[in-house]
Amino acid sequence: MIGWLFLAIAIGAEIGATTALRSSNGFSNLLPSVITILGYAVAFYSLSLALRTLDLGIAYAVWAGVGTAVVATIGIVAFGEPGTLVKACGLLMIIGGVVLLNLQGAH
Repeated sequence: MIGWLFLAIAIGAEIGATTALRSSNGFSNLLPSVITILGYAVAFYSLSLALRTLDLGIAYAVWAGVGTAVVATIGIVAFGEPGTLVKACGLLMIIGGVVLLNLQGAH
């Protein structure tokens, strides 16, 4: 159970870091740049702790899949990026893939 907690922390930190990265303007804005660097450090450290108890394939799939889906949604909602049907289908396939990997890991 603790592995899933560390994975959730890793996902949250990665989402925050990636969102701040867009606002860093190529690392020319100090605060978003610091948030990006610290966020990725927390994300990778937390992921390393999660991997003590979780399978690598499952943990990475959840981390990458959830992070991608949430960051893409933030891009649409907060930054006005286009939200197309193709993008929505792609996100659903990512989520479906993560679910399938988790179901396989349960056996």
